[in-house]
Amino acid sequence: MIPIRDANPSSQAPIVNYIVIGLCISVFLYELALGRLVDRFVFSYGLVPARYTRWEIAAHFDWVEQIIPFFSYMFLHGGWLHLIGNMWTLYIFGDNIESELGHFRYALFYLASGVAAAMIQLMTNLSSTIPTIGASGAVAGVMGAYFVLYPRARILAFVPIFFFFTLVEIPAYVFLGFWFLLQFFSGTLSLLGDARQVAGIAWWAHIGGFVGGILLLKLFKPGQRLPRLRRHH
Repeated sequence: MIPIRDANPSSQAPIVNYIVIGLCISVFLYELALGRLVDRFVFSYGLVPARYTRWEIAAHFDWVEQIIPFFSYMFLHGGWLHLIGNMWTLYIFGDNIESELGHFRYALFYLASGVAAAMIQLMTNLSSTIPTIGASGAVAGVMGAYFVLYPRARILAFVPIFFFFTLVEIPAYVFLGFWFLLQFFSGTLSLLGDARQVAGIAWWAHIGGFVGGILLLKLFKPGQRLPRLRRHH
């Protein structure tokens, strides 16, 4: 399913959301400008689990250099589809969460969700030398918060039916619940097969980000019941 829009207007301009989208686009354009040097850039600022679990690799980095990738990886992307998919999803779901939390808390929430996603990805791929990059873990945290705050909001999505795509309006909890189950199923298969990222997708970063977003919502929005079902007209 591909989300098109949600019928859930935000109450304020999503300034932080726009800044994040702008930063990700700017960094991606910089990656393109690097040409053949991009691999070195990605290995330096992407999250490479082996940098933390293999001493012969970790010894080449100081503690600051080891911390930076937990934040920088979420602003890198591996291609136009990767970038557009993440930014479009963030555009749809992020504005409402920013309205709920406020600009500053939303910025912290976004980064914390990305870090949570990175931690789960690292723990499930301890010896991997493949860099994890992309905003999808942090965006998954936003989706997790949306799942709790707006479960009945309507999502217009492209849904494949046999060989055709059709537009369907479905509740957010159906769309996001299906998305999470797909990530969990694919992540489980990846552990049973290759311990690295299967097909280049960091499934466990998505899972960690989504669950992390739900849990972090309790920290950033005290008093929020999990889950809370409320109607939107």
